[in-house]
Amino acid sequence: MPRRRSLSIAAIAAAALAVLDRDGIAGLSMRAVSAELGTGTMSLYRYVSDREELERLVVDLVLAPVDTSLPGRLAWPDQVAELAERSRVAVAAHPAIIPLLLAHRHAAPNSWRWTEAVLAALTEAGFTGPARVIALRSLVSYITGALQAEYLGPLGGPGTDALAALSPDTYPLLAETAKSAHAIPLDQEFGQGLHILLRGLRASLSPSPSPSPAHAPDSPHLSPRDPGPAHSSPQAAARNRIKRANQRDQG
Repeated sequence: MPRRRSLSIAAIAAAALAVLDRDGIAGLSMRAVSAELGTGTMSLYRYVSDREELERLVVDLVLAPVDTSLPGRLAWPDQVAELAERSRVAVAAHPAIIPLLLAHRHAAPNSWRWTEAVLAALTEAGFTGPARVIALRSLVSYITGALQAEYLGPLGGPGTDALAALSPDTYPLLAETAKSAHAIPLDQEFGQGLHILLRGLRASLSPSPSPSPAHAPDSPHLSPRDPGPAHSSPQAAARNRIKRANQRDQG
């Protein structure tokens, strides 16, 4: 009787990634990975419980090459930009994984490692509490969204051609923008978009400016809420009438 072939998690993850690269998400299944490994499907169930676990293994494998070490001399926006670009390069090598990133990044240790490095840079910048949560979420949303746009609707793809062909009389700005999009390389698209986001995050750390003196009330005794003489109280109006009447009598 032949001995049962032993498998490893690393081999299963590599086989699952090979299936994903070749057949896409729709082709990723326990049966397909078993066939890739040359073993029976029931044998695979001894190591992984279901397709969802296969997806987690693949996400972790794709992110494994991302280097999270950074030179200490880099400013925090440059640190974040470098980490974002490294993750983009790793994911772009296996674009079929893009829809799985958000679904499984919470369960992939290599995603934790990358996120910890980004949080370290944000913390160094001064982000804490909810502001740090929102900053991280904004970065993750941008990176995954940019990757999806790059994979599913690249600027050099047929979708841009279709928009560029729209009637300039009806959609002048959209048609003109689509025509300009063809000249933008992928690296520039990702890098400049990330730069805009980082610039906004940097600005959010600055305290709100004080009101301009030009908007201060003209009189130190009157504020926008002060009704002023035109809206004096009934008591004051009565005193003024009595005063005027006395002046007439004395005249």
